[in-house]
Amino acid sequence: MPKPNELPQNTLFIEVSGAGLPEVDGLYVPSTAPPAESESGTLSSIGYWNGKMAWDRADGKSARSPALSYSNSYKSWRICRLDGHLAYDNTCDDDLPPTSNNWHVYKKGVAPAPSVTIHYVDPREPCPKPNVIFVIGGPGSGKGTNCELAEEQLGWAHLSTGELLRAELEANGPKAATIDKYIKAGDLVPNEIMVTLLKDAMETHTRTTGNINFLLDGFPRSLDNMEAWYEIFGRDSELPTMLYFECPYDELEKRIMSRAKYSGRSDDNLESLKLRFDTYKEETLPTVELFKKANKCIEIDSSQSREKVYAEVVATLAQFTEAERMQKPLSNKAEILLGLRPYPKK
Repeated sequence: MPKPNELPQNTLFIEVSGAGLPEVDGLYVPSTAPPAESESGTLSSIGYWNGKMAWDRADGKSARSPALSYSNSYKSWRICRLDGHLAYDNTCDDDLPPTSNNWHVYKKGVAPAPSVTIHYVDPREPCPKPNVIFVIGGPGSGKGTNCELAEEQLGWAHLSTGELLRAELEANGPKAATIDKYIKAGDLVPNEIMVTLLKDAMETHTRTTGNINFLLDGFPRSLDNMEAWYEIFGRDSELPTMLYFECPYDELEKRIMSRAKYSGRSDDNLESLKLRFDTYKEETLPTVELFKKANKCIEIDSSQSREKVYAEVVATLAQFTEAERMQKPLSNKAEILLGLRPYPKK
């Protein structure tokens, strides 16, 4: 186990919610308890207990400090009541309090057990500004595949407005009723709603992972999209870089028809492709020209092999990517996406 002075600073924040004991709910901040000897004989340090990160209640009301910590004796994470008695525990050896598996109601607890959320940014403070790259290309140009690769290998978050709209509907989120109304009427969902969903998704991701790097797949599709972006993020905000996947129509047609054999997508046919491509030329290419004029557009010839295209993507993202990620060997999923190994048989 590392010595106390070798441990990195605890900069994480914990939010506990939905407990049977409302007094347990709330924000927990990195512990400032002075060094002390734990029940297992381990010397604690600021922000740590038993060699793992530890937290105090943000309101300072708990009789026990830290109020959320790890027990070596019981091999479990523990949360205490205001009077210092233990209320909830989670038996495991995880480095951080579990956020997915269920907590157990301990001797002084009351059901239900709480949920735990880890924040990499203090939720009381504004969220750090996201580092955004727009990703644009015609249907079949490979933009989605390369976004997946960058997410898998380089740790970039891959967001698309279509998926966010579906997720909001499935989760019955606060904008679900409005989105559903527009879809049922056969109308386009307002740009302001789409950009707000993007903004909210980026903020949630940053707060819960610490990651600020985002690839926005298929955005902006139009100059109207950009107007909504400025409305939400401000006209004085710096224009993000655009990664533009350029590919001849003949190649796009060949790819889409090849993909149609296994994709199951209703729009993977020649008629739909022609309509989508015409819309892309009419609405999206003017946006690409806007970024070119601003020297914010990086063009990639996506008619090249997948490996060459991805190599250019990696080179573009390198300056914002951790060195450890850049040196990471290709995963099985990445090799499949690059065509270096076949898709597993169902």
